[in-house]
Amino acid sequence: MNYLSYLQLHDELSLLAVIVLLLIYDIFAGERAKRYFQPVAIGLFFVHTVVNCVPREAFEVSGGMYQYSPMLTYVKTILNIGTLLIFLQAHRWLSAKNIGIEANSKPALTATAGVSTRKGEFYFLTLSTLLGMYFMMSAGHFLLFFLGIETAALPMAALVAINKYQRESAEAGAKYILSSAFASGVSLFGISLLYGTAGTLYFSDLATIISTSPLAILALVLFAAGLFFKISLVPFHLWTPDVYQGAPTNITAYLSVISKGSAVFVLFVIFTKVFGNLIAQWQTMLYIMIVVSITLANIFAIRQQNIKRFLAFSSISQAGYIMLGVISGTALGMSTLVYYVLVYMFSNLAIFGVVALIENRTGKLEIRNYDGFYQTNPKLAVVMMLALFSLAGIPPFAGFFSKFFIFSAAYGQGFEVLVFIALINTIISLYYYLLVVKAMFINRNSNPIEPLKSDFAMKTSLIICTAGVIGIGLFSVIFKEIAKLGF
Repeated sequence: MNYLSYLQLHDELSLLAVIVLLLIYDIFAGERAKRYFQPVAIGLFFVHTVVNCVPREAFEVSGGMYQYSPMLTYVKTILNIGTLLIFLQAHRWLSAKNIGIEANSKPALTATAGVSTRKGEFYFLTLSTLLGMYFMMSAGHFLLFFLGIETAALPMAALVAINKYQRESAEAGAKYILSSAFASGVSLFGISLLYGTAGTLYFSDLATIISTSPLAILALVLFAAGLFFKISLVPFHLWTPDVYQGAPTNITAYLSVISKGSAVFVLFVIFTKVFGNLIAQWQTMLYIMIVVSITLANIFAIRQQNIKRFLAFSSISQAGYIMLGVISGTALGMSTLVYYVLVYMFSNLAIFGVVALIENRTGKLEIRNYDGFYQTNPKLAVVMMLALFSLAGIPPFAGFFSKFFIFSAAYGQGFEVLVFIALINTIISLYYYLLVVKAMFINRNSNPIEPLKSDFAMKTSLIICTAGVIGIGLFSVIFKEIAKLGF
């Protein structure tokens, strides 16, 4: 075995180097040096993102266990940019005075208790989950895939429960880890059935061996359950509202965008490259799940009063739309999927940035608290409005173009009725997104949220997100570049 071939894993080795450097810095730096920990962490990760943003020629390592294609560079760069934006938005939260609790203090298990964590732990855990997603997306073998998905899942549970002295955060962490363990167990059982059927776990070998036998179909269903859990498709969505509500808002944003984006990409690759012989079966399964996910999520989103639960059901609905790219099973479907994730990232992170700012300053999370928000915070209200319009698919914002492209990909493969149902649901989603806009701009409030001053990091992230929401749809060259690579 030529161990030098592992040096081709630029993305993974670079990210691992960042993690190790930050870990050493956090352990050995003095109190004065630790004041600069966040700028150093953001700077190192920015360098990692820039260095690894150029696609290379396709290659394999370990006989195909690790596989690289140029499209992976685009997907990983999108996830890197999203993670970088979350780091910027979390800067104020991590710098709060109550970020640590003395060892001899007696914390109260209330929603107002301080956050018991250190900045180093947040960055270490977040980047560890991202490393797991890297391996998961680059896997050409189910063993590496499972190692990657678990490497991403375990630190994520710790992140969800990082406010361990808050009852809601601890409860959310418990729900996430238990649900994740169950989903992983079901998925692993499906993988074992695949091995029992074909005698191999290499993607390329399975693609030629798998047939339409009942055992293979059962393996497909069980394996897919684990990824459906990550993507929050109905009926694997039950954990989502509670975890989104209980986790810190910046962690919720990471779950909603980064975790979901990586899982959707992997699902497409495995369905098309491994289960290509079962395309009729998984397309039927996805057809039902898309309709149910979009419809139920939209109906339940209308009923929500908590903004984070509202965004949880919005996320479930958006996952259904993203699946339209998967169900097409074509190169165009892959391109529209990656483009949709890019647009969804900027739109969702803009909203979560504003929500995090309001929560950290006021603790208000009810939609009624946003009444009259424009009166006191016009710039933040406009940013949130533009992002909501993008999620709803209103032109000329980027969300309109992402929906148009992904609908076109599904329509081109003969899913006309499914696209029509998705269009009807888009109208429903427009209604509940406009409820938040109405609260901010039209509803009157004698005691609105006070004027909020965001720090430089938060301003930078919101400016980037707003530019993405407005600009990505207008520059068609972005989609053309993605479409060139295929999959």
